[in-house]
Amino acid sequence: MGRITVRTSITRIVLNDDDAVARRRADVLAVEEPLEIRVAGKPLSVTMRTPGHDVELAAGFLVSEGIIAAGEEFRSAIHCGGPGAGSSDAGALLSIGPAPVGVLANGENTYNVLDVALAAGIELPSTDIARNFYTTSSCGVCGTASIDAIEKNSRYDVRADPATVDAGLVQRLPDLLRDGQAVFEKTGGLHAAALFDAATGELMVLREDVGRHNAVDKVVGWALLNDRLPMAGTVLQVSGRASFELVQKAVMAGIPILSAVSAPSSLAVELATSAGLTLIGFVRGSSMNVYSSPARVLAGRARVLAGEEGG
Repeated sequence: MGRITVRTSITRIVLNDDDAVARRRADVLAVEEPLEIRVAGKPLSVTMRTPGHDVELAAGFLVSEGIIAAGEEFRSAIHCGGPGAGSSDAGALLSIGPAPVGVLANGENTYNVLDVALAAGIELPSTDIARNFYTTSSCGVCGTASIDAIEKNSRYDVRADPATVDAGLVQRLPDLLRDGQAVFEKTGGLHAAALFDAATGELMVLREDVGRHNAVDKVVGWALLNDRLPMAGTVLQVSGRASFELVQKAVMAGIPILSAVSAPSSLAVELATSAGLTLIGFVRGSSMNVYSSPARVLAGRARVLAGEEGG
């Protein structure tokens, strides 16, 4: 497995009332490296990520794109030699878990290329980006067409999930997420996503990455590899904002509630509303904003007032 953190030398400047102190010191950074995901030897996608849990990342990505939706559809994965390496350069050890190992014949491996094998009978994805990656925030496709495509390809009905969550639990989730971020404590530079049981608040899995979407894919991949899809009755807590892409990943994985410490985008709210997912944002201190399906959030004696504040 590649490095997750790296040490570097920095100059730290501290400003006082009438002076400044500059000192050289060591610091720790989160590693960011590309991962090329291949299916049956054919390149499918490249994402910048923090090395580690690469098989979960690839599995979660395939779920998010509607290519697979159950553990039995994911056969295996193996780290390869690197971009352009042939099948003869593949790592010697087959991996189906969250801690893959692959070693080249010459003892070297970048761990930045992962080749996935799907189960027999599963249709291989097209490498035509325009047809397959309609859901990513960078592909330029958005709006109603994207929402319709997601609803057509999702195998799980989030709207039918009867899960509810106590508002007090939602309020605590950002702190529980931060408490579990081991690498963030060293670097301050990683996003995180965690899955909690909506009824008990039990932490099921937590993953960190330089990208919010990668952290979520790792969580979804964990669920797929452990036969936990759909993830009914759960809350997905993320460390940043709630983008359209994150809502998409939750819908495709059958997660009924998504909570974020920052703001959602307009398209994220539109997709959440259309799919029946409960989207919560700005979970900070004693308040939160519920943007869709608010009936799932139980707030004691609190009641939803008609109209808007100041109206």
